[in-house]
Amino acid sequence: MPTLQLHTNVTVPDAQRAELLGRLSTAVAELLGKPESYVMVLLDDRCALSLGGSTEPTALLELLSLGLPEAETPRYARVLCALCEALLGVPERRVYIDFRTPPRHLFGWNGGTFQDPRRD
Repeated sequence: MPTLQLHTNVTVPDAQRAELLGRLSTAVAELLGKPESYVMVLLDDRCALSLGGSTEPTALLELLSLGLPEAETPRYARVLCALCEALLGVPERRVYIDFRTPPRHLFGWNGGTFQDPRRD
């Protein structure tokens, strides 16, 4: 159920969307050690976004995952910021990342929640 949302003021050409989503999906799966079949990536490009009063290329990432290990977030940040720079041209210093781990009963899928005993 890992979910990565990427909000950016950069325009991603239609021809590059699938590759970008695929690279981010693979990276999240590898970082978290979870099957990529459970990873969801949302791309919100061309959005009105500024950082420090500037509309130069910038990005906000939101990484949501059950059991997200807090001790690993600095490593995740390095990898995700480097990807934003490489794939979008957004300098690492212009990327914010919101890491979240919801309680299992507050994240739903397939007609239930992840606290449901049928989901082990």
